[in-house]
Formats: sequence, structure tokens, C-alpha cells
Amino acid sequence: MLKSPALLLAAAPAFLIAFALSAAPFRANAETAVVIPPPAAAEASAQSAGLETAVVAGGCFWGVQAVYQHVKGVTNAVSGYAGGTQKDAEYETVSSGRTGHAESVKITFDPKQISYGKILQIYFSVAHNPTQLNYQGPDHGTQYRSEIFPQSDAQAAAAKAYIAELDKAHAFKAPIVTKVGAVKASFFPAEGYHQDYAFRNPYQPYIAFNDAPKVANLKKLFPDLWRDKPVLVADAMKGQ
Repeated sequence: MLKSPALLLAAAPAFLIAFALSAAPFRANAETAVVIPPPAAAEASAQSAGLETAVVAGGCFWGVQAVYQHVKGVTNAVSGYAGGTQKDAEYETVSSGRTGHAESVKITFDPKQISYGKILQIYFSVAHNPTQLNYQGPDHGTQYRSEIFPQSDAQAAAAKAYIAELDKAHAFKAPIVTKVGAVKASFFPAEGYHQDYAFRNPYQPYIAFNDAPKVANLKKLFPDLWRDKPVLVADAMKGQ
């Protein structure tokens, strides 16, 4: 992940991420997604019309955000920092790895369209590699750790049960190292230049090599949940 905001702002102009996904050089760098079963426990149907939130961390937030922006039922996906305090929730400070934060994504979703279990299945299957301890691909440090920040006791229980199921089934070649953090840990949105970054910069090399393949894997493994037009933070802000 690029470390300098100046480099971020100087990246290539925005094009549709679909072009990035169809380019041969990007396919050549595609990650291997892992096909895993959904959680064994069936979730109760949502009774309220309200939206719910989930917060997950799994490496650089650009790619995790990009994945969930293409998921049906997700109404917003915001890059940010979880697991630390507000005073240190700033990119350069978090990048030191000493603040306790993890680069995270806050996912707002409609439980009538997609369950929390499906959010987790996508997280473990295509959004990141849950067997890598304190790193993801080229990014190393505790700020890139694999962690779920449950927004309720029910989410915490569901996440722990699912991790146990996947480990028991040996779904991955190595043990899952994903932590389940404290319920309702604080989340702080990242700086504006991080939001919708993969969509705006699909030909930036980091995005092309590390993140576009994740989005392609989502489309391949979860076609029933795929949406061509991503839900963007910029559009959500316009609607406020």
C-alpha cells in the first residue's frame, strides 16, 4: 500500500473498475480465492426495515472496500480505522503500527437482502487471507491484521462460531488467525482521499495487482450477490 498521500493524489485518473478487471496483466496477478461454505447456523429473518453495520479488517482497506461496494444489499462501505483512539486515527500515524488501529471497512447493509453470515463468508473467501498474521500480501504490520469488530453480541457469537467451523473443516491450508474484537469498538472514517480509491484509480499498480483480482473473485464466486455498479461513498455523501 502506498504510504504517501502525495502519491495517492497523483495516481491515474478514474476509470470504471470493470476495465481493470478485464485487462490481461491484472488477471495474471489474480489471487486464489477459497471456496468455503456459509455459516452452518441459519440466521433469523430480519424483522425490522432498518439497516445494520459490520466492521471488518483484512489488510489495506482499499481492496476490502472495493469488494463490498460490489455486493448487493450493501448501501455503503467506508474505509477507516478501528481498534484505537480517535486522537491517533490519522493515516500516517496509524501506518506506524503503534496506535492499535487496524485499517478497516464499515459496511452498512440491508439484512433483508444480505445476511451478516454472507458478509462474513465474503470476508473470509475473497476479501482477504485470514491465515496471514499481521500482514496481507505486501503490507506488513499490526495495522493490516485480520480482525472482526462486531457491532453486537450476536455478531460476535456468529463470527466466533464461523471461525470454529472453518477451522474444524480445514477450509484453509493453515489455521485462521482472525481476531474477534470488542463489541462496538470505535470506528473512525479515513481521510477523503482513501474513499472509493480502487474505483477512482483502477490502473494504479497496487490496485491492479492486489485489489482488482479480489473484486473479480467476488463476481466469480458470488454471482448472485454481484452488482456491476459499485455503491460509492461519494454518492452516499451526495444523498445526505
